Amino acid sequence: MSIKTTIAKYGLGKMIDQLYEDPQKGMQTIMSWADKFSRGEFVQQREMFRKIFENEDDPYNGMIRKMLTDIDRSVFEKILINFFVNANLAGWPVLEENRKKYNCNIPWAILLDPTSACNLHCTGCWAAEYGNKLNLSYDEIDDIITQGKELGVYFYIYTGGEPLVRKKDLIKICEKHDDCVFLSFPAISLEGFEGATDSRRGAGVYDHVIKAMRLLKEKRLPFGISACYTSQNYESISSEEFYDLMIEEGAYFVWFFHYMPVGNDASVELLPTPEQRTGMYRKIREYRATKPLFAMDFQNDAEYVGGCIAGGKRYLHINANGDVDPCVFVHYSDSNIREKTLLEALQSPMFMQYHDNMPFNDNMLMPCPMLENSGKLTEMVNAAGAHSTDLQSPESAEHLCGKTKTYADTWAPVADRLWQESQGRKAE
Repeated sequence: MSIKTTIAKYGLGKMIDQLYEDPQKGMQTIMSWADKFSRGEFVQQREMFRKIFENEDDPYNGMIRKMLTDIDRSVFEKILINFFVNANLAGWPVLEENRKKYNCNIPWAILLDPTSACNLHCTGCWAAEYGNKLNLSYDEIDDIITQGKELGVYFYIYTGGEPLVRKKDLIKICEKHDDCVFLSFPAISLEGFEGATDSRRGAGVYDHVIKAMRLLKEKRLPFGISACYTSQNYESISSEEFYDLMIEEGAYFVWFFHYMPVGNDASVELLPTPEQRTGMYRKIREYRATKPLFAMDFQNDAEYVGGCIAGGKRYLHINANGDVDPCVFVHYSDSNIREKTLLEALQSPMFMQYHDNMPFNDNMLMPCPMLENSGKLTEMVNAAGAHSTDLQSPESAEHLCGKTKTYADTWAPVADRLWQESQGRKAE
């Protein structure tokens, strides 16, 4: 669905004009418009935005008004249309229809690696295992997106490696598929302040990141942060000072990722302790209730999306060799995009293991079949006859899950207490 078609179909032109002329009134118009076209879907999300739009003192209300003045209007409009309309209001009914039609998961977002090449060598990063020689061609990326759009997928996230090694091809893809949202991800990687970031990413990386953020802010372009929390950087990355720094430098969102010990040589010592993970759980909820920066925690926010979102439930991962993995952290597959269609991969035994076994735990603070339910991934990989997609140093599921067993055992009682707290608050 092209930009012009979307604007015409949903009557967005006047609504966007009003948003710029009178932001508060425009937000109310958007809410009415979303209620009209949502077909009853996204109830929780619409209520969240209604609260934000109606309360001028809400930190996100101010953030939206700031976006209208600080982000280039043409960029903001395209994000508004492609993300909120094409990838959600228009795309979601198509996804739901295809889920029923094909009796399998259909993702909302597809993560793909244009290349395995990277200019960094970060401690604990599985991407280094792939080497720097694998690439998806322009035609292969184009075909993945074309297939995805037929299924209702309009959101594509580039991972890696470093995606922008393939900058020319990625820009061509954006120009061809101008009805989709593209995120080059990790958006901008920070591990806390200079010491914490450089200790994992390499000397001088922190200064380069700050320079990049300031350049993006100067050019009136939106950006976000990717932040992986480990046992070693917890104090820095969880601090209010770090959160405030991201806001000051102009970030609009931050993805917090729990460190995963993926790879034969991955350090188990980098896994956060139960106390540290609890600290992230509490601090992120406190910060996003009071500060104008939208934060997401890939592990601790599973309660908002019904548990694990991998295996095509909400997303999947295609590596630079074409292997279709259920998760960016789970490198086991029985499908390659060069041999199967996207739909055939979603109907494969490995992806159907996810489809048929979700959720992996009734406690949404233990969502992952590898990290918190460590034996489950081994069962699914063996049942599907899947293989490791790490071409440099294949790791068995038994080996990977063996590294997380102690973590899972010590996290479980803490997670149970936090989950009971959460359910108690909802019942009040």
